[in-house]
Amino acid sequence: MKKAQTIYQNGDHFWQVIARDPARPNYLIDTNEYLISYQGQSLLTDPGGVEIFPAVFSAIAQVSNPEQIKALFASHQDPDIISSLSMWLELNPALPCYVPWLWAGFIPHFGGNQDTFRPIPDEGMNIDLNGLTLTAVPAHFLHSPGNCHLYDARARILFSGDVGAALLPDDYASVFVEDFDRVIKAAAGFHRRWMGSNSAKLDWCERAAKMEIDMLCPQHGAIFRGEDVQRFINWFAELKVGVLALAK
Repeated sequence: MKKAQTIYQNGDHFWQVIARDPARPNYLIDTNEYLISYQGQSLLTDPGGVEIFPAVFSAIAQVSNPEQIKALFASHQDPDIISSLSMWLELNPALPCYVPWLWAGFIPHFGGNQDTFRPIPDEGMNIDLNGLTLTAVPAHFLHSPGNCHLYDARARILFSGDVGAALLPDDYASVFVEDFDRVIKAAAGFHRRWMGSNSAKLDWCERAAKMEIDMLCPQHGAIFRGEDVQRFINWFAELKVGVLALAK
C-alpha cells in the first residue's frame, strides 16, 4: 500500500513522497509521486498511471486535502507518469497540467482539453505555487526527447524524473539511499538503456553540479541526499549511455 512520507518541512513549505508500493501487482513498474505544498496549496509531480490512482489519492488524503492540489507537473509523456490525468480532472476540471511543449498534443489523449495544459518551452520556465517559485529544468533525451525536471531552490530539492531511477527489490524499504553501491547497481542497467544521449547527459550533469541540491528525488527508486547527490552526478557523468552503451 502506498503511503505519504514527509521528506522536507519548513513552516508551511512541505515535500512529501508517495513512495513505492511493494504490494502492487508485479506487472506494474513501481513509481514515486511527490507532493509539493506551500501555504495551503500543492503541486503534484508525475501523478502516476491510471491503475494506481486510488492508491496515490488515498495516500495523499491521509496527510493533506486533495482539493488543495492546484497544479500537476508531468516531466514527459509516459503512461506511468500521467495516464491518471482524467481522474485528477474529475476532482478538479480546471486543474492545470505543466508539460514539455513537445507532448502538449499527445498527453491530451489521456484527458483534458486546450485549457488544461501549460506547455513548458525547451529552455524551461518558472512555475508559481502560491508565491513559491519552482523551476522546470531542461532534461531532454533523458530519456524522453521532451523532458523536464522540477527544482525547488528554497528547499534545495530537484525532482529528477527518470534520472537517478533504480528498479529496487521489494525488500529495500527505505525511501532514501542508505546503500549507495546497492542502489547504483540497480540503476546502472536502466540508465545505460533508457538515457538516449551522451551529450545531453553531460549537459545535465554540468547543470546539476552547479545547482544547490540537498535531495535528488527520482520517479523510481530511492532519494539521494547529502553527499550522495554529487556522487550520483559524478557516476552518471562517467556512464556510457544510449548508443554508446550498446556499441561493441
